[in-house]
Amino acid sequence: MLPYEKALQEYLRDELRVVNAHLPSHQKSLSALLQEDYPHVRCQDGNVYLFKKKELEYLASLVDAAEQEALSLPILIESGSNQGEVAIICRGEVEEKVISHILDMPVTSQKGKIVIYRPQLALLRKTLKTTTQYVFSPAILK
Repeated sequence: MLPYEKALQEYLRDELRVVNAHLPSHQKSLSALLQEDYPHVRCQDGNVYLFKKKELEYLASLVDAAEQEALSLPILIESGSNQGEVAIICRGEVEEKVISHILDMPVTSQKGKIVIYRPQLALLRKTLKTTTQYVFSPAILK
């Protein structure tokens, strides 16, 4: 790698860290969030990110108790340089089940990601406004 390319990668890494400062320092399970009076996670920038109880209850209606424990929130949506597609970070079948239900179509993950198109993203975000968050990445489909 050339020195210029290395410097550029370092710069981009630092910029992405700033752009993604709103991300949670850790995710919580749906079941844990349902037990909280004020469901929230702490963000990397120190702020508190609140979830709407109504959304959490909606998600709980879609999955069983074991899946509530397995579903980590917020669901992370990777947005990158490809304008037509985004990727949902998928750690297991429960994310596939939830996304499939909301989009009313079967979805599958490949390499830990579910790829959807912008019109589908609009529907997903309309339904899960507080239980999804964007992650900005230079390349989502590598």
